[in-house]
Amino acid sequence: MSEGARRRTRMTQDERRRQLVGIGLRMLVERPIQDLSVDEVATEAGISRGLLFHYFPTKTAFHDAVVSAAGRRVVRNTAPDEGLEPKEALAQFVSRYYEQIDRRRESYLALVFGGGAVSLDGGRVEDLRVAMAERVAAILVTDGDAWPVVHGWIAYVEARALRWSAEPREARDGIREETAHCVRALEALLSVR
Repeated sequence: MSEGARRRTRMTQDERRRQLVGIGLRMLVERPIQDLSVDEVATEAGISRGLLFHYFPTKTAFHDAVVSAAGRRVVRNTAPDEGLEPKEALAQFVSRYYEQIDRRRESYLALVFGGGAVSLDGGRVEDLRVAMAERVAAILVTDGDAWPVVHGWIAYVEARALRWSAEPREARDGIREETAHCVRALEALLSVR
């Protein structure tokens, strides 16, 4: 169907907001958040630019909603399966975190290190890392003393996964080796606190 022939679909406000954020998420895979055009999003949704601003008062508010949704997606996609033993769940989390970063490296970089129109000022990045650290703490059923260790370890795993995903595939260690290394690193850190 041509863009001119596209029909507007009546949606509730929540449905339309979800649709617009979904379009933004798809576009975020191809470009950094600051390059996300609200005009393109509105066109794809079959609405006017002005109507998009009915749902999101500013371009920054729209970008913020997309960034928040992207962070939630990372947390959801890295969740280990229910019922695993703690060490197995931790390994699965690390493996899925690596896979998430590898699959969407540019989007992930834009999400955690992006700038431009969205001033993340570290808040969204920190929210993402806190959510990941809370997940690991829940897996390990650790006491509160472990929080700084687990939180720092999350940043370590992220940095390691980003470096790993930047290497040519043939030059990389396997994901099993990387996962085992990260799990051992956390075990070592927790044993010395």
